[in-house]
Amino acid sequence: MHSTMFAMPLTIARILRHGSTIHGSSTVGTWNGDGFDRLTYAEVGERAARLAHALRTRLGVDVGTRPQDRQGVVGTFMWNNARHLELCLAVPAMGAVAHPVNLRMTDAQIAYTVRHSGDEVLVVDAVLIDVLAPVLPLLPSTLRHIVVAGPGDRGPLAGFAGEVHDYEELIADSPSDYPWEEELDEHTAAVICYTSGTTGHPKGIVYSHRSIYLHCLQGAAPNRYDLTLRETAFPIGPMFHVNGWGIPHAAFATGADLLLTDRHSKPASLARIIEAGRPGVAAAVPTVWTGLLDELDARPRDTSSLRRGLVGGSACPPGLIAAYRERHGVELLHAWGMAETSSLVTTALPPRGVDAEQEWAHRVSQGQFPVSVRFRVVGPDGAVVPNDGVSTGELQLRGPCVTAAYHGGVDAPPHRPAEHFTADGWLRTGDIGNVSPDGFLTLTDRAKDVIKSGGEFISSVALENALTEHPAVVEAAVVAVSDDHWGERPLAAVSLRAGSRVDFEDLRDFLRLHLASWMVPERWAVVGRVPKTSVGKHDKRRIRDEYARGLLDVVHLGGRPGGGAAAGQAGPAGG
Repeated sequence: MHSTMFAMPLTIARILRHGSTIHGSSTVGTWNGDGFDRLTYAEVGERAARLAHALRTRLGVDVGTRPQDRQGVVGTFMWNNARHLELCLAVPAMGAVAHPVNLRMTDAQIAYTVRHSGDEVLVVDAVLIDVLAPVLPLLPSTLRHIVVAGPGDRGPLAGFAGEVHDYEELIADSPSDYPWEEELDEHTAAVICYTSGTTGHPKGIVYSHRSIYLHCLQGAAPNRYDLTLRETAFPIGPMFHVNGWGIPHAAFATGADLLLTDRHSKPASLARIIEAGRPGVAAAVPTVWTGLLDELDARPRDTSSLRRGLVGGSACPPGLIAAYRERHGVELLHAWGMAETSSLVTTALPPRGVDAEQEWAHRVSQGQFPVSVRFRVVGPDGAVVPNDGVSTGELQLRGPCVTAAYHGGVDAPPHRPAEHFTADGWLRTGDIGNVSPDGFLTLTDRAKDVIKSGGEFISSVALENALTEHPAVVEAAVVAVSDDHWGERPLAAVSLRAGSRVDFEDLRDFLRLHLASWMVPERWAVVGRVPKTSVGKHDKRRIRDEYARGLLDVVHLGGRPGGGAAAGQAGPAGG
């Protein structure tokens, strides 16, 4: 029997057309430091049409309707603003590929991703020209055009061999409508994003129209962002970090208003944006939520509109979830995902009918899997373990929003390295944990970060979460270091609150209230701030490297795990 349903492809063009017509009166507000520059979704749609015409007719960007067709790639080197939104919608909707460049990568990594993805056009915010300038000598000759968005000094671009254009001048004379490629194959490439490249070169993930469309619907659901045309969404994470976690697409599809930070992402600015823009939902990595909490505690503002905050990118300290709920009435919803999974997969919304203790256990987990994702946990022996909430192994995934390979580069096929994909076609996440019978995921660590001490495993995440419960500690990162007797032992690098002083022995004793004594570190260091990767995660590779090179001021308390030790004192924060 054949289906009687229309075979209509799921494309970004449909999201763009729907948002700019049905929800044409909804708005996107870009923060300028003092207030919002606002555009309606109808105006965004019109400007996207002008942009598509200009890219295709004036800059020669190729479009394709099938996966095997030639598609031009347009890179963006931009903050979260309305122009960036126009690009992220228009480029794939016209049949080309958008590449949001991670501007927090190193110069060499930025150049690598531009070359690897085959960018022919790069659109840059004028305020970021000085950031781009050192990269220019490293960029490939295939990059033919740079388009500058906004006012600013173009002088640093003088050495660029291609053409330089002004964004507004480029689109000014273009038609205000465009024959969007709604009937293109939904499996056609739409967006390419790259991993942070903490080990080796960044890896490219190519999202299809279908995967973005499905992730958009999943993201708008009540279990996730809970977006409606009555809501205002505030994606604090940058669009170059996995499409802004899918929030821009979900807002355009549902009619929720959008607030965008532009370059104003410090805690004080975020607090002002929330007070002025009145969002109901926001999303960011734990370090951003930590900084915002400190700002709101020090300088209270009216943030009463904010009811839900999604927190992902790395494990969220339970104390942070509790602090927002108790002091600011905000439900921080713990989430988990990867660039390989189109951003968020699980969200920790507790089920109904559970007592307070069970509710909290669900909240501090990574959350429940959605219907679109198949999952399994595989033990060290290669066998799938039961979803009993206890049996532990590596999390592996499949699904329409999960990548099945990595981008191979220009004119190269996708590749599936064995360390990231199983022989039977599952994504190996590299995360270690367990899944409960009702599908709630609890991660204990990254496989590469687990501390293997004397034949036992110590979770770096458990140590970090416990340390951040101490009132003097802002952030903590724990890494494995070599130990002659135990093989590996934990090293704790902590960042302290301004003016705080604390004995390392006190921190050790504090940990013993939460964890077994043999898990507690002997090696301690204070850092001004925990180093971060380009997507805001703790850069543990850098901490390990600095320790190996003797660049960390490490105090060794001595003694054996669980035994006594001499006291050491941590200096003031920032020391």
